[in-house]
Amino acid sequence: MHQITGLREPTTAIISGDDAAERRQANRAVGISAIGLAITGLIEFVVAVFTGSVGLLGDALHNLSDVSTSAVVFLGFRISRRPASERYPYGLERAEDLAGLGVALVIWASAVFAGIQSVHKLLANQGTDHIGAGIAAAVIGILGNQLVARYKLRVGRRIQSATLISDAKHSWLDALSSAGALLGLVAVAAGQRWGDPVAGLAVTLFICHVGWEVTSDIGHRLLDGVDPDVITSAEQAASLVPGVTHAHARARWTGRTLRIDIDGWVDSDLAISDADQLGRVVAVSVHEAVPEARVVTFCPHAAAR
Repeated sequence: MHQITGLREPTTAIISGDDAAERRQANRAVGISAIGLAITGLIEFVVAVFTGSVGLLGDALHNLSDVSTSAVVFLGFRISRRPASERYPYGLERAEDLAGLGVALVIWASAVFAGIQSVHKLLANQGTDHIGAGIAAAVIGILGNQLVARYKLRVGRRIQSATLISDAKHSWLDALSSAGALLGLVAVAAGQRWGDPVAGLAVTLFICHVGWEVTSDIGHRLLDGVDPDVITSAEQAASLVPGVTHAHARARWTGRTLRIDIDGWVDSDLAISDADQLGRVVAVSVHEAVPEARVVTFCPHAAAR
């Protein structure tokens, strides 16, 4: 009978979830969102040029830039589909996270543009025409972005995609940007010419705030950061399995895949075949404790006598 005499290669791994179906959901969400944002942005752009509202113009260009952002996200999903190889043994799933960086860059670029335009109009003391049309366009911007944000957030959470969730936050930001443009136009309607550019500056500050949050979230994943509760739950679940005297867990995200590696200390007299079965039980237990885990790998170690 073969026995465990020291460190062994991982004995078992469980992969959960229908990756192909989730990728289709992600691609559909990106495509539908891009169409919605393009329509919303074009309406705002036409009205902004007609009214001369710099706040509405910045919001329109921001929405239209999201169409290019959606293309970046779509490209990330397409690249991440490529299978693992000798050169890339874990596949190219991190392409989704890199696409998230593209989303962050668009957010920061939008902040810079909105800030420059707002300062220019404030210093030039320029006026705004056809306020009613501008207000209607801003309301359309709010509604369009809210619908897109909620849709992408729901799909992103369902398939555990940090990139799609970040893109949803971006669309939610656009809704607040439209709200800022709306408040500025209302102030102008009340006789305050400075209302439009000041609202634009306030929106710029909020764009910077959300940009920082999105950048931090994506950076956290790229640096293999995980919620400490994931580690705690995985170790507790593994340790509760009869036959495991102690467990140590490590975890990392690669795109939408949460991988958990469990080092478990077992009886040195345990047969290799039994250790393999034990590893399968551990993997199931860990997956039940951490449902978002897609890959659970167990590696047995001989416990000291």
